[in-house]
Amino acid sequence: MGFDVFEELPKLLWLLIAVSAFLAAIGLVLLVVDRGPRTRHEWWQAACFLGPAALLLGVGLVYPVLRTTMLSFMDGPGEAWVGFRNYVWMFTRPEILLVLRNTLLWVLIAPVLATATGLAYAVLVDRSRYESLAKSLLFMPMAISFVGASIIWKFVYAYRPPEAEQIGVLNALWTAAGGEPRQWLLEQPLNSLLLIVVLIWIQAGFAMVIQSAAIKAIPTEIVEAARIDGVSPWQLFWRVTLPMIWPTTAVVLITISVQTLKVFDIVRTVTGGQFSTSVIANEMYNQAFRYGELGQGSALAVFLFVLVVPLVLIQIRNTRRSREAA
Repeated sequence: MGFDVFEELPKLLWLLIAVSAFLAAIGLVLLVVDRGPRTRHEWWQAACFLGPAALLLGVGLVYPVLRTTMLSFMDGPGEAWVGFRNYVWMFTRPEILLVLRNTLLWVLIAPVLATATGLAYAVLVDRSRYESLAKSLLFMPMAISFVGASIIWKFVYAYRPPEAEQIGVLNALWTAAGGEPRQWLLEQPLNSLLLIVVLIWIQAGFAMVIQSAAIKAIPTEIVEAARIDGVSPWQLFWRVTLPMIWPTTAVVLITISVQTLKVFDIVRTVTGGQFSTSVIANEMYNQAFRYGELGQGSALAVFLFVLVVPLVLIQIRNTRRSREAA
């Protein structure tokens, strides 16, 4: 099948609108955080620059949010009003409760372990001889798309019968240790934990880079004074390094938490949400686009939005405090 530009033009137009709305949102946030207009002339300038972008933002972001919220109170085809039935369905159906439990498991484990891994690596390689090379190796997964990383790990978890040669790294190691090949992605809740490993592998590099920069910003005088006082490396980390970089660590935690709440690619690529591994974003896609239940899919989307908003507000508050402290 060929690619017809004219047939795809509406999709390309909506893509352009979405990108423009995203850029407009960033510009608006920067304007508000930095400083707003103070004189009438500045207000007119801001209106001229932000007016078209605000229009695109309303069409590409605000309207879809309002439309999705409205659909969450309607039936599957989006024609009849059903009130809170979709939200009741979300919190009463066992399979959806399992989805919510899986999402909670992701949020509790992935951000903490990814941040801790990045922090440990940043501390260990700080000012070492091959620091740049070591950091490049850990950061490399960040250059891979989530889908690409998921395919790599899908091969790592691959299963073949005992009589066949194991192409999966995990099963190859397991059988070399004397065990029988296992279908790792079918075992619950181990399969969800194995999917979380993929996100940790990707995000640890991001956590390492940000926290490493914070560690290097610690005044050398403080570190030297602590060493003169005779503190051990362990005490230096807990009493000096961690307290001084904690605001940065909190930002990393929140950022990865938001990314974790929206995780879709990994689950969709590795298991497709089967074997009790589905999360909110994946189930939202299934309900809305596979099963044709727009109301239920929209309810899941609204619930995901409600979960993300507090984290974003905390992030904004922390950013403002950092700017005021500086």
